[in-house]
Amino acid sequence: MRPPTEPEVLAELAGMLTVVLDDCGLGDAEVTMQTRFTEDLGLESIDLVTLAGQLRERWGDRINFAEFVAGMELDEIIGLTVGRLVEYVVDRLQPGERA
Repeated sequence: MRPPTEPEVLAELAGMLTVVLDDCGLGDAEVTMQTRFTEDLGLESIDLVTLAGQLRERWGDRINFAEFVAGMELDEIIGLTVGRLVEYVVDRLQPGERA
Protein backbone atom coordinates (compact mmCIF):
# COMPACT_ATOMS: atom_id res chain seq x y z
CA MET A 1 0.00 0.00 0.00
CA ARG A 2 1.43 3.37 -1.00
CA PRO A 3 1.72 6.21 1.48
CA PRO A 4 -0.78 9.07 1.13
CA THR A 5 0.08 12.23 -0.77
CA GLU A 6 -0.13 15.76 0.63
CA PRO A 7 -3.46 16.48 -1.15
CA GLU A 8 -4.92 13.23 0.23
CA VAL A 9 -3.79 13.99 3.78
CA LEU A 10 -5.03 17.58 3.47
CA ALA A 11 -8.46 16.33 2.39
CA GLU A 12 -8.67 13.88 5.29
CA LEU A 13 -7.40 16.44 7.78
CA ALA A 14 -9.92 18.99 6.49
CA GLY A 15 -12.65 16.41 7.12
CA MET A 16 -11.41 15.85 10.67
CA LEU A 17 -11.27 19.58 11.27
CA THR A 18 -14.82 20.01 9.96
CA VAL A 19 -16.02 17.64 12.69
CA VAL A 20 -14.05 19.52 15.37
CA LEU A 21 -15.19 22.90 14.03
CA ASP A 22 -18.83 21.79 13.84
CA ASP A 23 -18.65 21.02 17.55
CA CYS A 24 -17.43 24.62 18.06
CA GLY A 25 -20.01 26.12 15.69
CA LEU A 26 -17.36 27.02 13.09
CA GLY A 27 -18.00 24.33 10.48
CA ASP A 28 -17.91 26.67 7.46
CA ALA A 29 -14.22 27.57 7.71
CA GLU A 30 -12.07 26.88 4.65
CA VAL A 31 -9.08 24.64 5.35
CA THR A 32 -5.95 25.05 3.20
CA MET A 33 -2.25 24.34 3.67
CA GLN A 34 -1.83 27.93 4.92
CA THR A 35 -4.68 27.79 7.44
CA ARG A 36 -3.49 28.37 11.01
CA PHE A 37 -5.11 26.23 13.69
CA THR A 38 -5.29 28.93 16.36
CA GLU A 39 -5.44 32.23 14.48
CA ASP A 40 -7.63 31.22 11.52
CA LEU A 41 -9.74 28.39 12.94
CA GLY A 42 -9.87 29.54 16.55
CA LEU A 43 -9.00 26.11 17.90
CA GLU A 44 -8.13 25.83 21.56
CA SER A 45 -5.92 23.25 23.24
CA ILE A 46 -8.84 20.90 23.92
CA ASP A 47 -9.72 20.99 20.21
CA LEU A 48 -6.14 20.04 19.35
CA VAL A 49 -6.39 17.12 21.79
CA THR A 50 -9.52 15.96 19.95
CA LEU A 51 -7.73 16.32 16.62
CA ALA A 52 -4.74 14.38 17.98
CA GLY A 53 -7.06 11.50 18.85
CA GLN A 54 -8.57 11.54 15.37
CA LEU A 55 -5.11 11.53 13.78
CA ARG A 56 -4.03 8.54 15.85
CA GLU A 57 -7.29 6.72 15.15
CA ARG A 58 -6.87 7.23 11.40
CA TRP A 59 -3.13 6.65 10.97
CA GLY A 60 -2.07 4.83 14.13
CA ASP A 61 0.83 5.35 16.49
CA ARG A 62 3.13 6.69 13.77
CA ILE A 63 1.24 9.97 14.00
CA ASN A 64 1.84 11.40 17.46
CA PHE A 65 0.64 15.00 17.68
CA ALA A 66 2.12 15.53 21.14
CA GLU A 67 5.53 14.40 19.88
CA PHE A 68 5.12 16.63 16.82
CA VAL A 69 4.59 19.80 18.86
CA ALA A 70 6.91 18.87 21.76
CA GLY A 71 9.96 20.48 20.17
CA MET A 72 8.18 23.69 19.18
CA GLU A 73 8.29 27.06 20.89
CA LEU A 74 4.96 28.52 22.03
CA ASP A 75 4.83 31.01 19.13
CA GLU A 76 5.39 28.14 16.66
CA ILE A 77 2.46 26.22 18.16
CA ILE A 78 0.25 29.32 18.04
CA GLY A 79 1.19 29.89 14.38
CA LEU A 80 1.01 26.21 13.42
CA THR A 81 -0.45 25.69 9.96
CA VAL A 82 -2.43 22.80 8.56
CA GLY A 83 0.29 22.45 5.92
CA ARG A 84 3.00 21.83 8.49
CA LEU A 85 0.90 19.06 10.06
CA VAL A 86 0.15 17.60 6.61
CA GLU A 87 3.88 17.50 5.84
CA TYR A 88 4.55 15.77 9.18
CA VAL A 89 1.89 13.12 8.50
CA VAL A 90 3.13 12.44 4.97
CA ASP A 91 6.73 12.22 6.20
CA ARG A 92 5.87 9.85 9.06
CA LEU A 93 3.89 7.53 6.77
CA GLN A 94 6.72 7.06 4.28
CA PRO A 95 8.06 3.50 4.01
CA GLY A 96 10.96 2.91 6.36
CA GLU A 97 9.86 5.45 8.97
CA ARG A 98 9.85 4.09 12.50
CA ALA A 99 6.51 3.00 13.89
